[in-house]
Amino acid sequence: MTSKVTEETLGYEQARDELIEVVRRLEAGGTTLEESLALWERGEELAKVCRRWLDGARARLDAALAEEEAEEEGGE
Repeated sequence: MTSKVTEETLGYEQARDELIEVVRRLEAGGTTLEESLALWERGEELAKVCRRWLDGARARLDAALAEEEAEEEGGE
């Protein structure tokens, strides 16, 4: 699965939950080097998806707060 497909299809909660599972599997050990590398790569991909969702949410909040401040300044 490419990061573009992941980004387009996974919501924040889905990516977060899968990332938690990846971390759990890595911490548990018992995987081969190849499996561990694949899990790590997937974890990095999922972390990027989560970061994009959080950055987008922050931008929306900042825009809403700026709009609210502009309305308050204009109304006075």
